[in-house]
Amino acid sequence: MGGTEISKQFVPLTCHGHSRPVTHLSFSGFVDGEEEYYLISACKDNNPMLRDGVTGDWIGTFFGHKGACYQARLSPDAAIAATGGADFTVKVWDTHSGEAICTLQHNHIVRAIAFPPGQGQLLATGGMEKKLRIFDLSRVAPISPPTSTPDANKPKAGQMNGQNGSTDQAVINSDKGFEIGAGVHQGTIKAVVWTQDPNILVTAADDKAIRWWDLREMSVVQEQTFTGEIGSCEFTNVKPLPNDIGGGYPVLTIAAGKSVYFYGGPDARMLIKKVDLPYDVASVALHPSQRKFVTGGKTDTWAKVYDYDSEQVLDVHKGHHGPIWSISFSPDGKLYATGSEDGTIKMWKNCQGPYGLWKAEHE
Repeated sequence: MGGTEISKQFVPLTCHGHSRPVTHLSFSGFVDGEEEYYLISACKDNNPMLRDGVTGDWIGTFFGHKGACYQARLSPDAAIAATGGADFTVKVWDTHSGEAICTLQHNHIVRAIAFPPGQGQLLATGGMEKKLRIFDLSRVAPISPPTSTPDANKPKAGQMNGQNGSTDQAVINSDKGFEIGAGVHQGTIKAVVWTQDPNILVTAADDKAIRWWDLREMSVVQEQTFTGEIGSCEFTNVKPLPNDIGGGYPVLTIAAGKSVYFYGGPDARMLIKKVDLPYDVASVALHPSQRKFVTGGKTDTWAKVYDYDSEQVLDVHKGHHGPIWSISFSPDGKLYATGSEDGTIKMWKNCQGPYGLWKAEHE
């Protein structure tokens, strides 16, 4: 499916609301079938936002952080959100009510958080303490499913807007988390992601190293250092297919220096491909079955779409007014979102025919 034919027919949707740079975007998995999913954004304005993943429509804002928010993620079923920030905390939110379930108090800025695939009871955190911790949320903050309305399984518009989100049910100190690999990281942990193997977790740090951790052994089982600074480190979240680039497994996509890297396999430890580019890469996202990837540069404002096999540019998206720090495809792969220094999120159509708010073939 050619990227040029798809993307040039449609203007992007621009999601306003943030007032400072958008630092991270993350889609949920599918909720209630394969047509509904959600998007959460982290921003230096302190206030993460939840949106409808298909249309970009604002659902609510989580109020409570007292400093920049660096990363935000949703549990696979979108029932729980977690956000980490410059106020030394991770906040865990109920997306149905918008209220904070608990605050995980750290001792320095938190840059990275991650849920394991398929469940939202565990949460990994990392940041400027250089410590990787695992929290069992079912033990530190019991999470009960909402029962108030027939539609209680869906986030509700506006319920996060207001003061509800600033009332925590519990503050949990970081020593309640289980630290993995004390003293190993030599720089700020800026990304944590869980592989399909729940025992293998990946960290990216400012010491220019990616580390694969075996949680059973509590040790590093693989390490890769890069010559350039690591920009983004994320798994693909388009539903894997047996014949796609990952062979049925999510692909670990890394932007580091002037290159992007793709790792595959059950524990994402096998380097599938490295692509060298003529600029410093801030972010990258891959569509495994369409065999193309999108990058954001550290010094420009464009999203560039590449053919995975030929490594040739398929398209250049202009519209942001600052570097693109985060890129993610939706779980159905029919759009991708970009978050920028300019404080906006843009959603770009990536399929044929009408989809979401894109109704006509041409705009």
